[in-house]
Amino acid sequence: MDRESMYHEGMRRLQEQRETRPLADRLEQVTVRTALAEEDRAFIERSPMFFMATADDRGQPDCSYKGGLPGFVRVLDEHSLAFPDYDGNGMYRSLGNVLVNTKVGLLFIDFERPKRLRVNGSASVAADDPLRAAFPDAVFIVRVQVAHVFPNCPRYLHPMRLVEHSVYAPRPDYQPPVPAWKTFDVFRDALPPRDRADGEPSDES
Repeated sequence: MDRESMYHEGMRRLQEQRETRPLADRLEQVTVRTALAEEDRAFIERSPMFFMATADDRGQPDCSYKGGLPGFVRVLDEHSLAFPDYDGNGMYRSLGNVLVNTKVGLLFIDFERPKRLRVNGSASVAADDPLRAAFPDAVFIVRVQVAHVFPNCPRYLHPMRLVEHSVYAPRPDYQPPVPAWKTFDVFRDALPPRDRADGEPSDES
């Protein structure tokens, strides 16, 4: 991508093929921002989940789901946001990618009141971030410096309703249940010492 446009040659080729280049340019002019607006802050901070796209140093892509209670993504200012990394399966595919390729794409979706928002930028990962104390059970804090912010048409979103927040989502003064897969014999000897203590498994994996 060059300074004048967010579109590269591959995007331009398909725009030319479908005669959508003028529309793409107009959308960039009208909807794409380089800073988070107050409406973006409100939408992001009420979101209980988002999707995060990353790539490694060879360009191999990965996409992951990130979830928590509303407010687990915090807009720090118009050019940055932060969110906690919670205990997972230990593969660290997304955050490992960030260590070798900082470029990320975040997709926030509201299925009940159809809306989509993309946030593209550069991320960093730290265990000693001062924000970690503000998020119970956070392992790392991920900060994202915003490059582009833009909404997407929600017409293909299937309306869905949130039934309840996950019992595993960290929150103050709360001990989440042990996920069942951590009690399986096939994983038991590979768990880090902190996870080898006996606990009551939940019915979910």
